[in-house]
Amino acid sequence: MYKGLLLLWVFLSLQTKESEIAWSADYKLQWSNFKGAPNMNSDAAATTASGITFGYRMSETDGQITQFKADVTAHFYPDKSWYKPEEVSNHILEHEQLHFDITELHARILRQHISKLQVPNSVNKELENWHQHVLKDLGAMQNAYDAASDFSRNKEQQTHWKETVTKQLAELKAFAKQD
Repeated sequence: MYKGLLLLWVFLSLQTKESEIAWSADYKLQWSNFKGAPNMNSDAAATTASGITFGYRMSETDGQITQFKADVTAHFYPDKSWYKPEEVSNHILEHEQLHFDITELHARILRQHISKLQVPNSVNKELENWHQHVLKDLGAMQNAYDAASDFSRNKEQQTHWKETVTKQLAELKAFAKQD
């Protein structure tokens, strides 16, 4: 008997299905991916909306969970991402790409934790606990990145963060999404 549970968490509350771009090492964001209306009341030149979708299914025999499979994906949401054409540059696009890369980093961290889970009957609780923990860390890292780079204005910090995240992604390469 298969019981399927899909837990979806995204930074934004979405009422309808919208377009999304799954993170890929082979694809870098372009300004044409940012389709949302710019927030003219914001000091930001651009905003990246990204998040992690998480779902799992379990097999059960005689009331005991016998196995589970989890799917974790980092997504970019074009319809919720925007930019002000007169204020952006390639440097700012790199800043926005790194926000997406940070989301993928945390998707890999969640996959890493999931890979260590056994198949006890409490696996669904453990999965949800790790999901919430990683999402909290993701939000904190996104905010720290913006603060340190002064929203891309501090180029030295921008470079430092890019090197750090690139290194961490490489360290967690084993947990990149396998299709």
